[in-house]
Amino acid sequence: MAVTTIRPAGTPPRAPRLSVVHAIAASLNPDRYFRWRRARDGDTFLVRFPGFTPVLFTSNPDGARDVFRAPVDILEPPRPNPIGPLVGDASMILISGERHRRDRALMMPPFHGERMRAYGRLIRDSAVQEMSTWKAGDRIDARAASRAITLRVILEAVFGVDSHARRDEYTRTVADFLGSYTGALMLAPVLRRSLLGHGPWDRFVRLRAEFDALLAEDVAHRRSEVDSDRTDILSMLLASRYEDGSAIDDADLREQLRSLLVAGHETTATSVTWALFHLLRAPDVLERVLDEIESLGPDPAPELIAKLPYLDAVCHETLRLHPAVPIILRKLTEPLTVDGFAAPAGGIVGIVLPLLHSHRDVWTDPTAFDPDRFVGARFTPFEYAPFGGGHRRCVGFALAEYEMRIVVATILSRARLALPARALRRPAPISVPHNIATSPRRSIIFEVDDMKTANEFLPH
Repeated sequence: MAVTTIRPAGTPPRAPRLSVVHAIAASLNPDRYFRWRRARDGDTFLVRFPGFTPVLFTSNPDGARDVFRAPVDILEPPRPNPIGPLVGDASMILISGERHRRDRALMMPPFHGERMRAYGRLIRDSAVQEMSTWKAGDRIDARAASRAITLRVILEAVFGVDSHARRDEYTRTVADFLGSYTGALMLAPVLRRSLLGHGPWDRFVRLRAEFDALLAEDVAHRRSEVDSDRTDILSMLLASRYEDGSAIDDADLREQLRSLLVAGHETTATSVTWALFHLLRAPDVLERVLDEIESLGPDPAPELIAKLPYLDAVCHETLRLHPAVPIILRKLTEPLTVDGFAAPAGGIVGIVLPLLHSHRDVWTDPTAFDPDRFVGARFTPFEYAPFGGGHRRCVGFALAEYEMRIVVATILSRARLALPARALRRPAPISVPHNIATSPRRSIIFEVDDMKTANEFLPH
């Protein structure tokens, strides 16, 4: 379909009037709003919402290249940031400059190589544990089940929580903490004020303090023990040192841990949910994935699962259609030209990933779920960027991809699932903002047709 552009080619982008109406439209259906803006104004357009600095958004590979290749010292996260209260000012998501470089160097090693692959069986066993109560005839909320799995992985792999009682305490606290940060608090800073201790902001602050107290207890305990055999990321960060030999302090460590929870819990769970949804609507694709998994034999090693090429293509295609964090924003400390248009110092530039991942110059039939487009093909980081790009690419992207593949394969190989007939007829649910990420507006429910026998079901 041809794109009808109202703004004449080459003229500077202008923010539309009636910004309140645009803000409402974007909050109700972000994907539809941004596609309408591209059709109306071209690949690069200006957005202004009430209370926020205007953003020059781009949605083509040329614009993405301009942003991702911009000098490191002229880009920083926008402040104030909607997720600031969740992750904290010391979060690597929000810091910039030399501090970002130092903290990123400290955080990167635990997420790569053998250390990351050591978490494979933990990921597999977390999925198996969540499935242990499933039986034929059950109806399962895919998003709730995926969240439970990814939270279990984070609590053990990142925080090192290996006690059932302690894990249950964390699970309750984390669920309440994340649930208390509503869309209203995220998008309307004016609501972040106390109402005699009983308002939504008061509740969020109280639950954040409870979560931080749990983290503080575990950090203090871990600092006092000597156990070189621990492989959780918290232990590795405690043992790591900056270039000057100093260690990360407790306050900064808590905010980095909180960031890992917020960034790695909901995002991976949503990606697993979307992968299952598309596979259950595409029987031929599902059969190919199952054949590939079965070719590894019974109880394959997680690292072998993660290397399966067609499963890999399925996961890439899922992330193309549904990048968990669909908007990338950068504030400029110096002017920058983006897709041929000048953005001033102090301005904000952004990339709309769903638009980039469906650009007509790169993707054929972009709305279709077609994993074959990733078989034997490579795309540049300016065409496909589900984890961002440049020097601020998500530090945990490798673990997220690894976890997604193992969880999807474990679920599919141990349960025969189906979508209800109504879900097969309806369009896919739209994605809406939820904390740091987006998630399906309506629940995705699948039915359990059959399960493996008890002995086959348990991990070996």
